[in-house]
Amino acid sequence: MKKDKIYTICVWWIIIDQIIKLLITMKMKLNSIITIIPNFFRIYYVENTGAAFSSFSGKRYLLILISIIVFFVLVDYIKKNKITRKLEIISLGMIMGGLVGNLIDRLLYSAVIDYLSFIIFGYKFAIFNLADIGIVVGIVILLINMIREKNK
Repeated sequence: MKKDKIYTICVWWIIIDQIIKLLITMKMKLNSIITIIPNFFRIYYVENTGAAFSSFSGKRYLLILISIIVFFVLVDYIKKNKITRKLEIISLGMIMGGLVGNLIDRLLYSAVIDYLSFIIFGYKFAIFNLADIGIVVGIVILLINMIREKNK
C-alpha cells in the first residue's frame, strides 16, 4: 500500500507543476521578467527546448523518449522492490512527477516552460521550474538515503 503513495506524490507534483506553468503562460509574455526580490529572485518566463542548462537543445524527440524510458524503468523498479522508507517514497514520487511534468511540456509546447530565476552572490543560476526541482531534489534524497542504508 505504501507504493501507492509514490504515485500520489507523483500526481500531485504534476498537477501543481502544470498549474504554475499554465499561470505563467497565461499571465506573462515569453521572455518577460517579474522581479520578486531585487538581485536575488525573479520569475522569468522562458521556453527551454533542451534539458538541464539547455543541453540537448532541439532534441525534443530524444528527450521525450528518454523521459518515457526512465519513467517506466522507475515503475518497474517500484513493482519489483520492497519500498517502505518514507524518504524513498517521497523521492521516487518527486522524480516521477518532475519527469512527467516536463514531458507534458515537451509534448504540448515542444519546449519546457521554465520560470524560476535566482542570482546568488552575483551568479545567475540556470532558469528552472518545479518539475526540475522534483527531479534534482528527488535524486539527491534518493542517493543520500541509499548511502545511509548502505552504511547501516
